[in-house]
Amino acid sequence: SSRGHDYVVDQPGRIWSPVDEGDPMVVLDIRDRVSFGGEQGLLGLAFHPEHAELLYVHYTRGDGPAVLSEFTMTGDPPMADSATERVVLEIPQPAGNHNGGMIAFGPEGDLWIGMGDGGAADDRFGNGQRDDTLLGAMLRIRVGPDVAPYAVVDGLGFAAPEIWALGLRNPWRFSFDGEQIWIGDVGQGDVEEIDLASVGDRGLNFGWPIYEGTD
Repeated sequence: SSRGHDYVVDQPGRIWSPVDEGDPMVVLDIRDRVSFGGEQGLLGLAFHPEHAELLYVHYTRGDGPAVLSEFTMTGDPPMADSATERVVLEIPQPAGNHNGGMIAFGPEGDLWIGMGDGGAADDRFGNGQRDDTLLGAMLRIRVGPDVAPYAVVDGLGFAAPEIWALGLRNPWRFSFDGEQIWIGDVGQGDVEEIDLASVGDRGLNFGWPIYEGTD
């Protein structure tokens, strides 16, 4: 919910807002640029905590990369024109699965992004333990009208300054509880993993592919 409205993310590329009567209202339609199928599509939505007119989406673009974009909402009820897109971050995806995709603003106002290891199986592309790629990791950046395209959080401890933690296979969902974060990481064949950490932690490595859960 944001600005007194509820929103539904539709994987083919639309964001809907329910209304009291009649059909839901289309708030944003970017089906013309979203690659939808399997684990790909429009995967995440978050509203800026300090700038209510700014919404951020995470989607798979037709030519393959994961895209984090900002859109501007206007009107009452508020709607976003697809032409207002400002691309914040692009991350190449070597396969069509393990897209992660959830985005959310954390308790310190930073935008968190869950990114899978690039897909296929067995960490085929070797991203899980690399700290110079944005795949297989939880990312933490700062976005808004005062930064272009985004800013990093100092001192997270990795070669790629966007990384908050690595060693993740496919952190499909996560949530905040005060200063703690719960991360649901999809297992491969044996162990599903739920990780609990403090948002103030630095240099975390959750182990994939050396570990699958506790194995």
